[in-house]
Amino acid sequence: MVTDAFFTSDGDTFVPTAAAQGPWGATIGGQLVSGLLGWGVERDAGDPDFLPARLTVDLLRPTFMEPVRLQTTVHREGRRIKVADVTLIQRDTVVSRASAVFLRRTEEPDTRVWSPELSMPPLPEESEELPPGSPMFLRAYGSHPETGEAGLGAHEWQQAEHQKFAWIRQVRPLVAGEEVTPFTRAVMCGEVTSPMTHWGTGGLRHINADYTLTLSRLPEGEYIGLAAMSQHSAAGIATGTTTVFDTSGPIGTAVAIALAQPPDAFNPRTDTT
Repeated sequence: MVTDAFFTSDGDTFVPTAAAQGPWGATIGGQLVSGLLGWGVERDAGDPDFLPARLTVDLLRPTFMEPVRLQTTVHREGRRIKVADVTLIQRDTVVSRASAVFLRRTEEPDTRVWSPELSMPPLPEESEELPPGSPMFLRAYGSHPETGEAGLGAHEWQQAEHQKFAWIRQVRPLVAGEEVTPFTRAVMCGEVTSPMTHWGTGGLRHINADYTLTLSRLPEGEYIGLAAMSQHSAAGIATGTTTVFDTSGPIGTAVAIALAQPPDAFNPRTDTT
C-alpha cells in the first residue's frame, strides 16, 4: 500500500495532502470528499448492529486544497433505523453534505426475488508497483472485456458499444493513522460510478453533482467491483447507474447525476507520490 494518506488530522480539522487533488482543477477529488463524509458519519453515528445501507452525497461547492471540518447530526435513532447527516465545512461554509440511513440487521426472509444475471470480469493480477501518483488501483474493462487495462479507463471506456466494468482497490489511507473501513472503501470505490458511466466516445464530458450508494451488506476483502448498468443524458444533464460488487457477488448499487463540462476540463494528475 502507498503510505501517504489523502488527509492528515489536526484535532477536528482534516488537512489535505498533495495526493488529495482531483482531476477537475486545484480542488479535492470527489472520491475523497465522499470518502471523508462516509468515514465521518460512520465514526460518529455508526453501530455494529446496524448496516450503513444508504449514503447520498451532495457536492455543493468546489472543495479547495485547504483544511476542512466534519459535523454530524443524528436526526432519528429508532430500534430498527437510524438517520444522520454529515457536513463538510471549509472557510466556515458547508461545501458538501451527506445523508446516511443505518438499518438494523435481522433474519433474511425465505423468498426469491428477480434480479438480472450479472457477473464481473475475473479479479485482475496486480504488479508490485503502481505508477507514481496513483490514488487507487483500478482496472477498467470495456473495449477488451477479457483483459481490460490498468488505469482510469481512457481506452476501455471511450466507446459506446460495450458494457463497462472496473475492479478497484484503495492503496492509500484516507486519514493518516485511521483504518479504511469496509464502508469507507465502498464509498470511495463506488464514487467511480460517475466517470465510468459518463465516459463516452468524446471522453469524460460530465462532472458529478451528487452520488448515492446503497448496500445490502458490507464488502468483504479489499476489492470493489463496478458494473455499468445505464447512462441517460439530455440538455447537458446525465444520470449513470452501476451495480456494486465484492469478490463474492453483488452488494448494492450506485447512482451519480452529472453536468456537462468542456472537452479539456478533465485532467487526471500523475505527479503526486
